[in-house]
Amino acid sequence: MDLLQLHYFRTVARLQHMTMAAEVLNVAQPALSKTIARLERELGVPLFDRQGRRIRLNRYGEAFLDKVDRALNLLEQAKQEVADMAGAEKGTIHLATVTMNRFADLLGAFRREHPDVTIRVTQTTPEQVPELLRNGDIDYAYTTPKIEDPGVESLPLLHETIYLAVPPGHRLADRPRIDLAEAAEEPFVALKTGYQFRGLVDDLCRRAGLTPRIVCEVDETSAVRALVRAGLGVALLPACKSDEEYPLILVPIRDAAFKRTFHLVWPAKRYLSLAARRFRDFAVRYVHAHFHPNL
Repeated sequence: MDLLQLHYFRTVARLQHMTMAAEVLNVAQPALSKTIARLERELGVPLFDRQGRRIRLNRYGEAFLDKVDRALNLLEQAKQEVADMAGAEKGTIHLATVTMNRFADLLGAFRREHPDVTIRVTQTTPEQVPELLRNGDIDYAYTTPKIEDPGVESLPLLHETIYLAVPPGHRLADRPRIDLAEAAEEPFVALKTGYQFRGLVDDLCRRAGLTPRIVCEVDETSAVRALVRAGLGVALLPACKSDEEYPLILVPIRDAAFKRTFHLVWPAKRYLSLAARRFRDFAVRYVHAHFHPNL
């Protein structure tokens, strides 16, 4: 049994598709199939249930994958720890984010300060983050809401207030603060169902006893802003940078629940490289310097 076999097995186990795994690994499918078959002969049990061209990880394979994941992750951590001990300044940070809002600026600032560090970013959903962390696919995730998982450590990074966005001249535009119920008769513009922020908006409206009359659903927050500016309706939006093309009035809501918190999360028991640790420290300093704590 060698590391190549284990690496091949983990890829096939995750994809559960031999052809796709061969493409990802950049090897011929017959060679990949032979490698997996040789591994199964060494172990004395099949790792997959096969039905024609379809394969599925069986109970032996699931048990073996758990240990292979741990072993390969430990080896990667050991390589990184040795490089850190040798004083290597370079490194790679694997990040996942549920939104690029504010996070892109943070990444750009870090990259300018640490030009020798490679950053790889994946946009994902909150539901996918725990598995990415468990598998060792990422070092950090920037996500909301907080992930309740004993294998994950979490740092609240940014508190963001949610406002009622209205166009200039709207009847509520000059109000210093409102109850959301005052907008009950207003038409609303929102992201489509399935987007994480739309779920938060629906939850906040339910808690406020309001069923918004949604007249338009879109795929992008920029489209929400544009439609509100055009007078199609109002919307619940987080604080955003000044948009000269789509200027809006953000009216504060009295209910303190109209906030969301972004967390930086990472695996609790995994070694983090020097580059990754520097990124965490930098993120805290950057947010403190550039954003009001209750923004």
